[in-house]
Amino acid sequence: MPVKNMNKNMNKNLKVGFIGLGNVGAKLAGTLLRNKVDLMVRDLNLELMESFVSKGAHAAQTPKQLAQWADVIITCLPSPGACSEVMESEDGVVSGLSEGKIWLEMSTTDSNEIKRIGAIVSAKGAMPVDCPVSGGCHRAATGNISIFAGCSRNAFDQVLPILTILGRRVVHIGELGSASLLKVLTNYLATMNLVACAEALTVAKKAGVDMNVAYEAIKASSGTSFVHETESQVILNGSRDINFTMDLVVKDIGLFDDLAMQHDVPLEFSPMLVKVFKQAVEQYGPRELSPNIIRRYEEAAGVKVLGSGFPAQLEDDEPEERGAEVVVAHRQDY
Repeated sequence: MPVKNMNKNMNKNLKVGFIGLGNVGAKLAGTLLRNKVDLMVRDLNLELMESFVSKGAHAAQTPKQLAQWADVIITCLPSPGACSEVMESEDGVVSGLSEGKIWLEMSTTDSNEIKRIGAIVSAKGAMPVDCPVSGGCHRAATGNISIFAGCSRNAFDQVLPILTILGRRVVHIGELGSASLLKVLTNYLATMNLVACAEALTVAKKAGVDMNVAYEAIKASSGTSFVHETESQVILNGSRDINFTMDLVVKDIGLFDDLAMQHDVPLEFSPMLVKVFKQAVEQYGPRELSPNIIRRYEEAAGVKVLGSGFPAQLEDDEPEERGAEVVVAHRQDY
């Protein structure tokens, strides 16, 4: 898709508050700080907050304080429940909002929940935007991640200068909640592909195929994918580390399964995928790394699926670049 270049100059006085310095959030906030954005942070982990303060960020004592200080408030939290707590508690973000401020929800959350909280934000005169990210922690760290944005066009245009710092490809999806819906779909597809890769690699190993050859052959074929080209590498290294855990997978694919049921779409693979990961959580624990879903197949087959020379963690091999809006082509455009 074509992209729309953005003016690289932005309001240097714009203040951004960031709540949630987890696996993805810390990397997104780090990108803002690296690009000299005036940043205030908030997290329950005080050591994480201090690490940002030592690099020039301000620390917020409460979400309310952060919202009062910032022009743009970003939340990146592990669950819809955590978002509700941060937004709606007595000293939460909503209590610190005022007219003209913008709230960016960058978590993977339920589209109905984002609409509900968005209505509360709008009632304060602020503008809500749901803008989940996709592409992995390694791309979040370099500012090359992709971002979906669900909001009015007016809000999108106002926040685009910030989004093009945080990510390389920014897509205006539509109204509030639409971005979260599409993010849930993409996470389902990625998870399904992860399990398919785990099964294929285990079969290749059991059949006696050299695993380095198997990786390159799949990569060169019609069977390749973003997931294979990234997560298969850490599987074959043995680290299985993409900074994402099985409990988060269960949350994400559960959101997709719920979405299908809400719209009366009968599915076959989605319920099976939810079952597989819930069983894996029982077997290996909720904080087991998600690519270690391959353990189910390794243990059943009596093999260890490993290659040689693969990285323990993913690194973005593309240079950091200022992002741009992806222009969506419609049939009438041709």
